Amino acid sequence: MSAFTSSRRHWVCRGALTTALATCMGAALVSCSDTGSEEAGRSVASPAADTQLANLAQQAADTGSLGVIVRVDTGDGKPVEVARQAAWTADDHTIAAGDRFRVGSNTKTVTATLVLQQIAEKRISLDDTAEKWLPGLVEGGQDITVRMLLNHTSGLGDFLLTPKFLASLTGRQERTWTPEQLLAITPQQESVPGETYSYSNANYEALGLILEKATGRPLADLIEEKITEPLGMKNSYLATDGDWDTGARHVTGYEPDAGRLKTILSGVVDLPEGVGFTGPERPQGNIDTSAIDPSWSWAAGGMVSTAQDWQRFLTALISGELLPEAQMKQMRTTVDAPEEGGGYGLGLMRVDTSCGTVWGHTGGLPGYSSEIYTDASGRRSVAVLTSTNFGIKEEKAAAANKALVEAATCRMLGEPKPSDSPAG
Repeated sequence: MSAFTSSRRHWVCRGALTTALATCMGAALVSCSDTGSEEAGRSVASPAADTQLANLAQQAADTGSLGVIVRVDTGDGKPVEVARQAAWTADDHTIAAGDRFRVGSNTKTVTATLVLQQIAEKRISLDDTAEKWLPGLVEGGQDITVRMLLNHTSGLGDFLLTPKFLASLTGRQERTWTPEQLLAITPQQESVPGETYSYSNANYEALGLILEKATGRPLADLIEEKITEPLGMKNSYLATDGDWDTGARHVTGYEPDAGRLKTILSGVVDLPEGVGFTGPERPQGNIDTSAIDPSWSWAAGGMVSTAQDWQRFLTALISGELLPEAQMKQMRTTVDAPEEGGGYGLGLMRVDTSCGTVWGHTGGLPGYSSEIYTDASGRRSVAVLTSTNFGIKEEKAAAANKALVEAATCRMLGEPKPSDSPAG
């Protein structure tokens, strides 16, 4: 993982994006859902800790996160919900804890859950090869198993690092990509299948196709039938274009403009002048990226959700509601993934934090970053959603965001915030 991408927070496209970009393309408090609202609720267990969490959220927003949603559910009362934003962003949208958000690679946990459900029903096997299900579509597919696709040990490269795709990622090209087309531009294998963890979105594009072939159903229908509808996730769906559901509130996402982006990445790669994201220009050198089409991410990162909805999914999953015990054990069997802060199972991260081990995933798309975790039992959960991705790579912004995630995770686990964290 490149230096500009911190562990436990990454794009759907991962850190090496910068190299490809270089070579392929020439405040104050505004909204506070945790005060004066019965809907948001407020934990009475530790008001001082909750005040500190709110302060850290505002500090992160003002330092570069721009918009922040934090939701902590300790399983023993009303959850803590905090929404904060930099003052100028209120001209675009007043952020609230229940707003919809592009959760990026958190989608992989849903895709993996669907695959494991089919494994439990003996329609798919972890030892099936990619070639068996997708003949001719996956390079070296005769040596790549479903298990390897799930835990990113397939050795496949990532299509996001190719000249053909980057213009779509940044919004400079309007094109609808099929999973088959993305697999066709996926680079050659970077390692021997089964030996090394190497994160690739191509793995999950392949898994989405396998699911559709095994079930005869579109992926979006499977998600609705098996996940969102049974769990009452009314604000969650698989995006099929750049539009948001009509009438629904959603977070506005931002990325640094070309000038800021070049500075942010100067220690990693020398970007050509003018390389950056497309969208309306906003104050302080930002670009509104909310309209960039995320549909290409599909089974790898296409879900739109809310903090509450996704916590409902994760707690149901980890507590054993969605998978039989055998498949849950398989999902939580990890390979070493130090860049993720611990290990990677089958679509699920194990992250070893300063306050204890948590399970979940991270996600990112242009304008959106997220970290959503539960404890080992699935009773407690935490979500931190941030309305920028590269914007929190700047030193001060990264430090403030890290302090917020750490405090929120510790609050979820019922542990005191480490004393070496910045005061809130």
